[in-house]
Amino acid sequence: MVQPDSEKMKNSEIAEEDETEELKKALEEEKKKCEANLAGWQRSQADFINYKRFAEQERTEIGKYANVSLLFNLLPVLDDFERAIETIPEGKSDSKWVEGLKLIERKIQDTLQKQGITCIETLGQQFDPHVMEAVSCVKGKKDIVIHELEKGYKLQDKIIRPAKVTVGIGEEEVNKEEQ
Repeated sequence: MVQPDSEKMKNSEIAEEDETEELKKALEEEKKKCEANLAGWQRSQADFINYKRFAEQERTEIGKYANVSLLFNLLPVLDDFERAIETIPEGKSDSKWVEGLKLIERKIQDTLQKQGITCIETLGQQFDPHVMEAVSCVKGKKDIVIHELEKGYKLQDKIIRPAKVTVGIGEEEVNKEEQ
């Protein structure tokens, strides 16, 4: 009779060991699931932080450039004022209405400047296709802006209208060398 009890004990121990092994395997699987869930949560958390940063950056950009359309539409008005002032005959430049035109031009320029719009300097500069548009080429120093047909403007670091310019093609220098 001792043997049957010992067999029962052995069977019981084997069953317990099998159950322990199964529990260890189940625990390992659950640990892996937990680690996967934690890693997924951490990725989601990082993605959310990046999204918040991106959304804030985008909001700042929208606020910074919200009035670009309005300001862009004011540029032709400023161009017209500048052309009008350039064509005033010498004898009439001291009259009150001319002073009024000049005052309006300065106010428009000041308003644009307060909004962050600056004029792109072109005359005598090296041609830069990023901020200038070459409308024609004439004799003169190669790749140097000879004449500005329309001013270019930028808002902060963004070009809102490239300058339209005439660029030298270098023939003048070649002629001097030939002599």
